Amino acid sequence: MKVFYHLPGLFEFYDLYKAFLPLFRKHREWFYDWCEIGSIYGAPADCIWGGGRVGFGDEPAERVAKLLKEYGISARLTFSNSLLREEHLSDRRCNELCRMFENNSNGIIVHSDLLLNYLKSKYPGFYFVSSTTKVITDFSLFQQELNRNEFRYVVPDFRLNKELDKFATLTVAQKQKVEFLCNECCWFGCQDRKICYENVSRKNLGEDCKDHICKSPGAKKGYRFSDAMKNPGFIGIDDIQNIYAPAGFSQFKIEGRSLGSALILEFLLYYMIKPEYQLNVREEIYLDSTLDLF
Repeated sequence: MKVFYHLPGLFEFYDLYKAFLPLFRKHREWFYDWCEIGSIYGAPADCIWGGGRVGFGDEPAERVAKLLKEYGISARLTFSNSLLREEHLSDRRCNELCRMFENNSNGIIVHSDLLLNYLKSKYPGFYFVSSTTKVITDFSLFQQELNRNEFRYVVPDFRLNKELDKFATLTVAQKQKVEFLCNECCWFGCQDRKICYENVSRKNLGEDCKDHICKSPGAKKGYRFSDAMKNPGFIGIDDIQNIYAPAGFSQFKIEGRSLGSALILEFLLYYMIKPEYQLNVREEIYLDSTLDLF
């Protein structure tokens, strides 16, 4: 069974993907034969419909669209702002992005039903993904979201990831719509996740508000992949190969917007590239005999 990864930083990591995608095409033997790139997602820094992260991604949209079209990869616009009002729907910048990216292979990650209904009517060429920013941690509510015909995929809160007995009760069609968030580093017991996303939404709308201060244990260290791997909700490649894929799940989202491209490359190496070829990829992208770290 093929597994599809949904990768971060559509507008933020253009230079990384410009170097990485040719390797994926030319040296397919370096990569696990069971995985493909399902999409690359993100939104520009100046996008008021954005929600998951704020202020990241400044690559011109025309170049981004051209690159993904060249490699036949789905582009997903992350329009997951949860606080949109009617007056925001006419935003010129966001509507220009929709017109530029609209086709049947590209998608939009959405939170607001107001925006969803607008997009369905005005830009029917997109498919839609229900955003993890909804923070759905109740499995019965998650099932209701899966049953909505508007969505091709639904991303559950990462704290549902290991509820395998409940996921086993889903139909084949429902399983095909589940898109697991694999590498979340947020504290498993966090009670402020929804508030944090709402703060990002307010900032994207240009509202004058204070930053949300994360009070989770270890928050001051920032994102560390080694810590994410210890998270109870972490899904690694062994889990994907031996548990999730055999059970009928094929869609996996990699977090990483707002992080550095070096860390994104480590995600790609871990999830997609055979260990014996990881050095080859590093050499092709940045590593040479004259590189000094300090």
